[in-house]
Amino acid sequence: MSDAVGGLAGRSAAGVPPQNDPLAQEFVQFAVDCGVLRFGTFTTKAGRLSPYFFNAGLFDDGAKLGRLAQFYARRLLDSGLEFDLVFGPAYKGIPLGAALSVELARLGRNVPFAYNRKEAKDHGEGGTLVGAPLRGRVLIVDDVMSAGTAVRESIAVIRAAGALPHAVVIALDRQEKATENGADSAHSAVQYARRQLGLQVCSIAKLSDLLQYLAQDGNTALAADHQRVLAYRERYGVQDDPS
Repeated sequence: MSDAVGGLAGRSAAGVPPQNDPLAQEFVQFAVDCGVLRFGTFTTKAGRLSPYFFNAGLFDDGAKLGRLAQFYARRLLDSGLEFDLVFGPAYKGIPLGAALSVELARLGRNVPFAYNRKEAKDHGEGGTLVGAPLRGRVLIVDDVMSAGTAVRESIAVIRAAGALPHAVVIALDRQEKATENGADSAHSAVQYARRQLGLQVCSIAKLSDLLQYLAQDGNTALAADHQRVLAYRERYGVQDDPS
């Protein structure tokens, strides 16, 4: 099996529709229907005014979380990415990793699952790690990657346990410049994870997929949002890595 990165919908310049990715389009529609992906004016952690907001915390019932896990699992299995353990970093990654593990097992790919605590437990089993022992190639599960802080923290935990931080799977790649010391970087957090941290990165959908969704023929209700998201991408977007 190849370690090819999944979730890439093809390279595209700003404003040029990417290669169609049916799974990504299905996921974007699902996120919109759940109210997880919203349009308006939102302030990001970097202080930017973003015309869209992705809040994975609103996958807030069993049906939504179960379907989200299906998207993660389908993308991973389609990518051919190999891994030996699923790791859910505290806190948002814990339910994501657990749900993904259940779905992978349902599909015949049963792998161990573990997560960490933010604070060490001083009684019972103690420590900061819960679940299966960290071994082999570890897949980190998260919703989005903005500054890459959670991933770097996960890498430290995984290496300290003697395992290999191998890959990350996220729901949405915003494809925008990361910030370093308050200034825009030339790369995104996803690109940093690939180039500097040596991780494979797999995403269910990317900003380019969102733009394709908003550019649906004949849907004038989405036209204004498409223009605003496109302008944001042209200002803060990064050049896609070759796929």
